[in-house]
Amino acid sequence: MRLKDKVALVTGAGSGFGEGIAELFAREGARIVVVDLNADGGRRVAETINAEAPDRAVFVEADVADGSDSARMVRTATDAFGGLDVLVNNAGISHDNKPVLEIGEDEFDRVFAVNVKAIFHAVRHAVPALAARGGGSIINTASTAALRPRPGLAWYNASKGAVVVASKSLAGELAPQNIRVNALCPVLGDTPLAATFMGGDSPERRAQFVATIPLGRMSSAADVAGAALYLASDEAAFITGVALEIDGGRCA
Repeated sequence: MRLKDKVALVTGAGSGFGEGIAELFAREGARIVVVDLNADGGRRVAETINAEAPDRAVFVEADVADGSDSARMVRTATDAFGGLDVLVNNAGISHDNKPVLEIGEDEFDRVFAVNVKAIFHAVRHAVPALAARGGGSIINTASTAALRPRPGLAWYNASKGAVVVASKSLAGELAPQNIRVNALCPVLGDTPLAATFMGGDSPERRAQFVATIPLGRMSSAADVAGAALYLASDEAAFITGVALEIDGGRCA
């Protein structure tokens, strides 16, 4: 098991990429703090994990953009499992795919709060816990939108660009504490946010997006979870500051 005896906290773990990451980490031996604002989804994932291995997961209902909620989710990791080794900042949202002048200030603020400010909060509260274990791994879910932005998603693109730059900045600053920081850059996946990215969901819209991906399909939760597992594991002990493209060649 590649994460045996590790404790991992995964935000946005109630569906999509986060669900895939949480479940794979658990199968690889980690104990999991499942964090999501959607209580039904988060509890379902924690129950699924515990059905395979009792007492391996706990659920925390939290708004990652809220500092007190962020502190509580990290405290849960230390209270329930004795510490924290891996932090996966996966929770994210987008505004609808539409012209930039149609995006309201409230939409902008929420996108940056969930996609960027949440990482600020999580890092502040998690770094002391990671350092207390002698180091660890922080993995931030960015996007190919940070590297090859699409029209209609201007401020979502910008928020994910901030995630990549923050990850690289943190990697240098936290290295003396043996805390590695990397970003995942998946291409569009078949997740609950797909319709938001595409401006609606239809076979025709999906075909248009898939046509820009050389390997000819969307990303899957398994694709992203496998990349996260590598970055969380000791196999990646010398990997930090990387924005890993999981994109079927989209950014090539």
